[in-house]
Amino acid sequence: MKVIFLIGGIASGKSSVARELERRGAVRIDLDQVSRDVLAPGSSLVGRIADAFGPDLVDAKGTLNRRLLAQRAFASAQGTKRLEAIELPAIRDELVVRLNALKKSADAPNLVVVEVPLPDRMGEMLGLADAVVCVSCPRDLRRERAIGRGMDPADFDRRADRQLTDAQMTELADIVIDNTGDEIALQERISGLVRRLASA
Repeated sequence: MKVIFLIGGIASGKSSVARELERRGAVRIDLDQVSRDVLAPGSSLVGRIADAFGPDLVDAKGTLNRRLLAQRAFASAQGTKRLEAIELPAIRDELVVRLNALKKSADAPNLVVVEVPLPDRMGEMLGLADAVVCVSCPRDLRRERAIGRGMDPADFDRRADRQLTDAQMTELADIVIDNTGDEIALQERISGLVRRLASA
């Protein structure tokens, strides 16, 4: 079983690549979803976050107000670090549990694709991957595509500004998929990736 971490900037086509690999038989894990899972109502993590950022973040049912948490945690570098110190180890532990369960299952997949939203925050977690694959597309083209899909330009800029640059993304990668072409070109590059992983 091979594990790849899939990275790329907003509107790079990372999710499209992940969905296509899933269609071809890979198991897909979205770290954004893992983050939501570890912060489910009743999780000890929710209590720790409430202690750090305010008890009013949690309602009577134990549900965390993620939007309000983001406003508080990301208002300063110190707050962001505090949240990451609580959340990232739990995300890593949950990812390891899921990968181990897949590896031990009777029908273990040949490929697991982990979508990574913030690769610069992963640290030693990147070592869990057999390869880091970057879906690369210049910011101007990503911006054009995002706006074409209805995203507000200012929203794109805010999100893109918080992410690594294209050059920084590719520096982290073992394999780069160029997504500057059309859908047919992307499919061909995905096929090339599958062949490369199968022969590695």
